[in-house]
Amino acid sequence: MSEAAGPSAQSNAMAALKIIFETALLTSAEPLPLSELKKLGDMPLDNRQVNMLLDEIALDWQDRGVELTQVASGWRFRARPQMQPYLDRLNPQKPVRYSRAVLETLAIIAYHQPVTRGDIEEIRGVAVSSQILKTLEARGWIEVVGTRDTPGRPELFATTRQLLDDLNLRALQELPTLQQIGSSLELQAHPERV
Repeated sequence: MSEAAGPSAQSNAMAALKIIFETALLTSAEPLPLSELKKLGDMPLDNRQVNMLLDEIALDWQDRGVELTQVASGWRFRARPQMQPYLDRLNPQKPVRYSRAVLETLAIIAYHQPVTRGDIEEIRGVAVSSQILKTLEARGWIEVVGTRDTPGRPELFATTRQLLDDLNLRALQELPTLQQIGSSLELQAHPERV
């Protein structure tokens, strides 16, 4: 192959790979990490090349009802939030409602992890039902990550990648700060202060 054909052939290969990535991302039920996307190429790829293709795909879809997003487990397509009311018309189901106790427990684990059941009870000021922890574990949002080196060796709970994926976050650092949450709750309670 001549040198002149080299860049053109590589450009064609990258364009084809972009279509392959797009297809894989659109049809995958789970987010795809870079390591999985690299397997799709006929040639070795580095992270920079993969990220460049992902950026191009994201740009191609920027004015559509779905978008390419990066979450903790990798990359995936999702419906834009403003499209959700329309999608809900197709399958009008009530979203799962979690009790205040479940949400408080999840927040404590997310912001103070790793924590024991005793830590959660101390922060909440009430006993934590085993059912609350089972509910969060069954949802895949928390897991036992070890035990504390104290008498009784209590289990340590932390959040999972599944929680980050479900919240469309890449890392825990993207969670709003407790101060931001407090301000938001204050505005909801007293809208006249806006």
